[in-house]
Formats: sequence, C-alpha cells, structure tokens
Amino acid sequence: MKDKVEFRKVREFGEIIGDTFLFVKQNFKPLLKAFIYLCGFFILAGMANAMVVQLRLVNIAANPGDYTPYSRLGAIFSWHYLGLIVFMVLNYTAIYVTVLSYISIYIQKGNVPVTVEEVWSYFKYYFFRMLGSGVIMTVFLFVCLLFCFFPGVYVFPAVTLVYPILILENASLGYSFTRSFKLLKDNWWITFGILVVIWIITYACTTFVQLPAIIITMVNTFTNPSNPISKSYAIISSLSSYIAQVFLIIPIICSALCYFSLVEQKESTGLLDRIEGFGDTNSEQSTTSPEEY
Repeated sequence: MKDKVEFRKVREFGEIIGDTFLFVKQNFKPLLKAFIYLCGFFILAGMANAMVVQLRLVNIAANPGDYTPYSRLGAIFSWHYLGLIVFMVLNYTAIYVTVLSYISIYIQKGNVPVTVEEVWSYFKYYFFRMLGSGVIMTVFLFVCLLFCFFPGVYVFPAVTLVYPILILENASLGYSFTRSFKLLKDNWWITFGILVVIWIITYACTTFVQLPAIIITMVNTFTNPSNPISKSYAIISSLSSYIAQVFLIIPIICSALCYFSLVEQKESTGLLDRIEGFGDTNSEQSTTSPEEY
C-alpha cells in the first residue's frame, strides 16, 4: 500500500498527474460519497432541465411546420432553458467547493479520509463565495478568449489556480487572483502543460461515458438521415453528460496539486511545517523519556 498523498511538496510534471489519480484511488469512496450528497441535487435538477430542452429540440426538428420563427425561439429559450443554465452554474460551483473542501480538511486531518459532515461544514461556508468568484472569473476568461484568443490562453492557468487559493487559503477573490499570477511566475509553461494534459484525459473519460449517445446518433444518421436526433438520443445524452461530470474531480485535484507544488517551490511552507513538527516530536520525547547517564 502506497503512502497517503502529501499535498505540500514540490512535484514534477509526471508526479502531479500520477498523484492526481493516486489521490482519487485512495479516497474514492469518501470523496464520491461527498460528491453525491452535496452535488447530487444540482446534477439531477440540471439533468431534468436538459432532458426537457433536448426533447423540445427533437420535437421542433421533427415537426418544423408546426412552429413559426417566433414560437420556435419561445419553445427553445423557455424557463427550462434558463433553469438549465442556472443549475449548470450551481452544479459546477458545488463540485469545486466539495472537492477543494475535501482536500483542505484532508490536509488538516493529517492525510486522513474526510466525512460528508466535515465537508458540509466547509461547503456551506464557501459556496456563495465560490459562486460569485466563479461567475466573475468565467466572464473574465470568456472576454479574454472572445476579443483575442491568446490572452485567454495566457490567463487560463491563473484562473484555474484562483479556486484552490480561495478555499485552501480562505482568501478573497482579489488576493487569489493576484497570488495566482505570482505563483505562476517562471512556472507558466509547465503548469499550462499539466492542465492541458489533465483536461485531455478528463475529456476522454467524459467522451467514453457519452459513447452510447454518440452511437445512437450515428445509427440514426444512417437509418433516418432527415432527422438523426431522436428522443432516445436526447434522454441518453442528457443522462450521460451529467453523469460524466463526476470526472471534473480529476482536474480540480490536479489544480490543487499544482498550487501546492508552486507554493513549495517559492515558500517551502510544507517543508518548514514538517521540520517544525519533527522538532516538536523530538522535544516531546526528550521531556518524557528518562535521562540516561
């Protein structure tokens, strides 16, 4: 059995990727349990709204003559579509808060698995802070990508590190944003490369889960080329896309490992804590052990 993952240490490229999956393996049950308990409602609500929106699109595609341009827009952009967006934002927020809270408590407990109750105490404290910060950072990143692609790529690693700093340091958005750029100084390329690789792996995992919906679309394309999108596709696609969101745990853990690795390179806080703890242990032993002559 390998030792528990120690977050506060310097890691190389491959170590961060490997320890990401090692942490998932070692904490699979308690982490998944926290994910289901704290994110399950948002996932189910988003899934239900996604199904309604998808089924309406299927109905419009199958019966185009029943709709005017105005009624078609009204059928698509309904309250369910608004609910889809709202619950998507809430769901992503819940996932980030759950995973990062789990990591924060895991470290404080000395690399011990965390209970749902412990994660909940952090979840309710950080949820709305993360919600507001996430919306602002998403808009910021979108604007950077929209007006010029390369600034968006440049700020992507910094925006990714903002979220771990918010919770792991209990920091404000402004402080987290500034600190993320300071940590990335002289380490932008390796951090960017790690995040790209981990997101490619995450995308591959989500695509695998959504494979049944892709197969249905391919079959319908050959059997019914005039209307390849069926109701079965709409339902399975909605189910699989939200089930696949469990894989978002992977890049969030990776971002936390990147954060701690950068902090240790520049500040060595974890090393200093371990040295201090070692000294305390020795001092305790020296005071409790009988002297020998």
